[in-house]
Amino acid sequence: MMIGVPKEIKPQEGRVALLPNLVSDLVRDGFGVNVQSGAGLLSGATNDDYAAAGATVMNSMEAVYAESGLIFKVKEFLEPEYPLLREDHILFTNIHPAATPQQVDVLLERGLVAFAAEDTHEFGSPNCALAGEVGAFEGIRLCFAQHGGSGRHFLPHFGSQPIKAAVIGLGNVGRGALRVLLSLGVEVVGFDISDGIRYRTEQDWDATNFSTADIGDFVHRTSEFDLIVNCVLWPKHRDDHLISRAQLKQLKPTAVITDISCDAGGAVETCRPTTWQEPTYREEGITHFCVDNIPGSVPVAASAGYGKALVPHIRNILANGWREAARSNAWLRRGLVCAEGTLTHAETARLQNRERLDPEAYLAE
Repeated sequence: MMIGVPKEIKPQEGRVALLPNLVSDLVRDGFGVNVQSGAGLLSGATNDDYAAAGATVMNSMEAVYAESGLIFKVKEFLEPEYPLLREDHILFTNIHPAATPQQVDVLLERGLVAFAAEDTHEFGSPNCALAGEVGAFEGIRLCFAQHGGSGRHFLPHFGSQPIKAAVIGLGNVGRGALRVLLSLGVEVVGFDISDGIRYRTEQDWDATNFSTADIGDFVHRTSEFDLIVNCVLWPKHRDDHLISRAQLKQLKPTAVITDISCDAGGAVETCRPTTWQEPTYREEGITHFCVDNIPGSVPVAASAGYGKALVPHIRNILANGWREAARSNAWLRRGLVCAEGTLTHAETARLQNRERLDPEAYLAE
């Protein structure tokens, strides 16, 4: 079975699923790879690089889909790709099915096998840290006066106070944000629900400009911050919020919210996904930055991490078939969205009111 790597068509998305070094390893081990012309350019990989690695470089997206059995991508499928999907395809990409009912309709109608890459990471996506780092960087920039921010510097100078930031959620995304904020001198309070995570984070960043607090304290401290960086992926079935529209009135009028999780109506009620072309908007006078593919802005690093993390799953599927691969690996099984017209993804079924079969039950048939 050939692996197909099409060029991403989402606006401002520069990542590619496989870089030439990983292609070379796969080809050496007997796997064939088709790559669309130009797929890796924004990630620093030319067509010549792919050809030298042993890939077949194809001139169009249509050719890649037609000549490949396993489609390996980074982002969800968009409408121009729908007609190219076949019943015998195995799809592996960040699908986010619960938030994309039209995409799920197409996948079920085609009767193909689809894995949501975002659900298959045992230790968290390698792009999470990058999202936190870039999101924090953008948040600092938006605090500058010309963008309507507080006008504070990220370093303390001449007795003035630096930017004060809240980082909500101290997982991989939050730790990425901390790396940037603390290294630049920003005063940071990290909020998390877990005593253990807060303790470990304090040990890792034993700095005078850093402290932690329980997430329950955040609502009483919102007026302190120039910058709020949300790193919590909010359960989609919940109708409450960490930051409600009403709470925006408690913030400084110059405050900035960077919502790295960017779930519409999620942890931040007023969040709606944006693009790099129009990354910000204002609600209740507060600047929101909610770009939904932040790692796509640093594709050289992001592509390297993405492929390295997921190639073991790709190898497992190719070597053992998708059924046995999913049976043998709980994380891969967790990412199974659908197969042969049957939905197996729990969150999608719950939010879209669809029937589903547990992946374990489906694979046991």
